[in-house]
Amino acid sequence: MLISGSIGRKVIATATAASAFVLLYEATVMDSRFAMHQIANREDTTVPAAGARLSFAATAYCKGTTTASGVNVRTGIAAADPDLLPVGSVIQVTKLPDQYNGIYTVMDTGPAVQGRHIDIYIWNCNEALALGRRSVSINVLRLGWNPKASTPGLIDRLFRAREAAQAAPLH
Repeated sequence: MLISGSIGRKVIATATAASAFVLLYEATVMDSRFAMHQIANREDTTVPAAGARLSFAATAYCKGTTTASGVNVRTGIAAADPDLLPVGSVIQVTKLPDQYNGIYTVMDTGPAVQGRHIDIYIWNCNEALALGRRSVSINVLRLGWNPKASTPGLIDRLFRAREAAQAAPLH
């Protein structure tokens, strides 16, 4: 009955209720979906090892004549953050349309290519724009120019097995 006696008290009570509703409506509740979203958005900036399978964002570019490594741009070249994938790294890209899936050599860098982001070269600018930004999976085949940073292939394993068999003394 305290509120019903005065117009001023009714206005104050209504404004307080409306303000409380707005504050509660705009509040972010940290539930499990919010936590998973935060984990997914947090970028891991550790240098990947050869053979690592990682999630990256991919875009495409079509302009330019020379890469950061000094070679002319062409199909099969990608740009990446040199702190994660140094120039000379060889990666296998999947989860793109079939004509863009494949093996790329990181020969370029750029100010817009930071963190877990690769930029692949496509000659046709309309196709590059149509590709947009996509989530891809990459497999690091070689990290930088060092051939010892490569994943051992089938041939390497077969040769090592043959050499080990030849080196073993026969009884």
